[in-house]
Amino acid sequence: MTIETAGQLKCGLFMRSGAQIPLQGVEVTGELLGGHARVRVRQRYRNTESRPVEAVYIFPLPSDGTLIGFSMECNGRKVQGVVKEREKAFQDYDDAITAGHGAALLDQERPNVFTAQVGNLLPNEETLVEVEFLQAIQVEEGSVRWMLPTLVAPRYIPGSGQGDRTGHGTFSPTNQVPDADRITPPIGNVAYGLKMDLLVDLGRAVVVESPSHALTLEKDGHKVRVKFAKGEVALDRDFVITVRSDDTSASLTTVVTHRKGEGEGTFALTVVPDLLAMAGAAKRQEVVFVVDTSGSMGGESLPQAQGALRLCLRHLREGDRFNIIAFENSFRKFSHEPSVFTQHTLEQADRWVAALQASGGTELLQPMLAAVQGAPDGVVVLLTDGQVGNEAEILKAVLAARKTTRVYSFGIGTNVSDALLKDMARNTGGAVEFIHPGERIDDKVVAQFSRALAPRVTELTASFDGVSGAELAPAELPPLVDAVPWTLFGRYTAPGQGKVTLRGRSGQESFSLTLPVDFPAASDRPAVEKLWAAERIRTWESAELVDPRRAQRMKERIVQFAVQHQIVTKYTSFVVVEERTGDRRASGQPETRVVPVNVPAGWDMFGTAKQEEAKMDSMDLSRSVMPRNRAAPQKKQAITGSFAAVGGAAPGSPPPPAPARPAAAPMAAAPMPIVAKEKAASAHGSTGALRRAADRVLEAASELERMVKGRSVAPEPMDDDALSASEGAARMEMEEALPAAEQAPAHGADATELLSQQLASGLWAGTGSGPEPVRQARATALALLELLRQGITSNHPLHGAQVKKAVEALLSLAAGLTGVTEVAELALGVAWLVAAGPRTRGKIAQAAQPLPGLSACMGDEAKLRQHVDTLATR
Repeated sequence: MTIETAGQLKCGLFMRSGAQIPLQGVEVTGELLGGHARVRVRQRYRNTESRPVEAVYIFPLPSDGTLIGFSMECNGRKVQGVVKEREKAFQDYDDAITAGHGAALLDQERPNVFTAQVGNLLPNEETLVEVEFLQAIQVEEGSVRWMLPTLVAPRYIPGSGQGDRTGHGTFSPTNQVPDADRITPPIGNVAYGLKMDLLVDLGRAVVVESPSHALTLEKDGHKVRVKFAKGEVALDRDFVITVRSDDTSASLTTVVTHRKGEGEGTFALTVVPDLLAMAGAAKRQEVVFVVDTSGSMGGESLPQAQGALRLCLRHLREGDRFNIIAFENSFRKFSHEPSVFTQHTLEQADRWVAALQASGGTELLQPMLAAVQGAPDGVVVLLTDGQVGNEAEILKAVLAARKTTRVYSFGIGTNVSDALLKDMARNTGGAVEFIHPGERIDDKVVAQFSRALAPRVTELTASFDGVSGAELAPAELPPLVDAVPWTLFGRYTAPGQGKVTLRGRSGQESFSLTLPVDFPAASDRPAVEKLWAAERIRTWESAELVDPRRAQRMKERIVQFAVQHQIVTKYTSFVVVEERTGDRRASGQPETRVVPVNVPAGWDMFGTAKQEEAKMDSMDLSRSVMPRNRAAPQKKQAITGSFAAVGGAAPGSPPPPAPARPAAAPMAAAPMPIVAKEKAASAHGSTGALRRAADRVLEAASELERMVKGRSVAPEPMDDDALSASEGAARMEMEEALPAAEQAPAHGADATELLSQQLASGLWAGTGSGPEPVRQARATALALLELLRQGITSNHPLHGAQVKKAVEALLSLAAGLTGVTEVAELALGVAWLVAAGPRTRGKIAQAAQPLPGLSACMGDEAKLRQHVDTLATR
């Protein structure tokens, strides 16, 4: 089958054959509420040809959305769709089209990829197709982040050709991606756009922002109506909004119910657990970082991944064990075996990460298997855009290979395929964060590490007293994690008041939490029942992964349940038929028009990275810690599999010539990030020396990397004795290029930059003469004092972990500061001021007893602050 692509002519969007594309535009309306989003996606079609046609449009929705409605409106008549078993729905659609009636079909290809077929579009007639979905949302610390994908971006399709085509995509099925022809829409010069009208109502005053689009906000009390500032935008990137509120006083336990008549009711119990009292001493962690360096990560995505990875490394503690795996067609490791986290290995890792570049395919399976096997009882942190075709194969293999590994993912870029990332988090007890260009990296990293290290309760069971609770979803209760919202859905047979008790284990300790609940006789919240049904279906789909022998039985159960509750799944579809008579009844089979999609924004492999960079500059939205990659775009190499994209290099074409030397990514080779060094150098006229020094460091790293033979052979981490004399000189040149004032924490320094200079030990490097412990103690005290001036202490939601790390490091240094009273008093005094916990303050006070000047101030915080400020200026 030949798939035609689109070309742009003067009077609209046409196929190469001369036929016009019938999709005129997409409009999104809906409500973003405290517990869920209810969204309607309206597709507007118009046939300007002289004969009936069929439109086929492959489009995305959030992977955790629940489709609850599908309708078609034409000639002033609106017809509602019905959910049927997938093949039965197609038969009804095909029969209707053959008989000359109007019809529309909605199939789920993946949890986040759908196909709409709209048949017998009549000449000069407009047809509206509307898809409605529900999505549960979580309000954490008074904030919500909501993302709507706008196009199915090209995916890496591995494997060899196998199977018959059933779809209209640009790629044929393979042995690893049997539905490749159903998830690869053609890319063209698209004329249709997206409009938005979203009502945000969390029940309190909020601030609404977007890192992806410029918005127009209309406020009515605590409600905010959100539209695009330009009215209509291109469907080339995810739409992302963040909703923030200073009011975080929402109840820690909520129960929402739905019950009509005398039938069963449905409930959703949400808990935000406070498990802080269960936190013990931090355990040694084993973490494997897996970073995607494939072609789709070119442009903004890879620098953001590098920035996130550098921040992740700085949240490790000395003694933790870590490794890094970078992958594209093949994968390579930072070291053969996990490395112990020290200042030495941190600097090695910084240099290794700095040399990463984007090219090739997205062969994610093998690196993920290596990662879960390398940390069988630890944590895997994956940084990717998720654009792979063999999602089911990867998920199944990872779950089979892991022991107790938890997977935490960062979805990075303008177009992220969220299904695989959310499924891995769901099935391993991990979590996922998304980073769109323009969003802060540091808060995402801290949130992920907070979840990974937070107290948790596992082996959970739920029992009911005074009320009934049955058909719970998920069937296997997920762990309770400190401060992370946790929701349980279920059914109740009779109204009443009672209690729900959650029991589990935290390490070796037993856990019990009893919650009061009220199940009313009547409640009108139908969204709860739909969300419960969708969660039940996800439970059964997960069971298919665990026990393939039950796949057929699970499929039958899913079909029956989904038809009963009118929910689209991979086994069920929406179909709508408009019976026609007279002149409106078509004759013959309509010709098919496949709707092309946009080139993804910000992808180097399509040349849109520079356009995205210019857009970000104009919007002034780039607040990430890492500078943008302004290196020349890397050409896509020939790969074993293929990216599903029209206009790229054809599979099997010869690879482009390799560059003489990899372009230096704008990353730091030393603990202080280049962004901080550039500011310092610029202020003192030393930019040239600094840039030369950075380039020489990175060139030495690249030279060592090229010495390793074979792309999948892991290079050794760079030891100091392996570094060339030129690199040593470069590092000295870099240090000399920095003024002394910039080597020490400066008053008014940005908190993110200041924290990025923290050493692996938790201390800051000191300058000047004297023993190293003394220099580091003073430098750390000054850094913490500057953070304190900015309101950052150990209980700060973003930076508290790094402050605690510094306080513990100062406590361990205290015994070695005898004879340098002023430094000891400064260090312990600042540590006491930034430490929020009474236990830690008690340890500091005990360490300060031999220092009478400091001990005398401990009971008076104002006096202690004055004493510390005086010491800091000496």
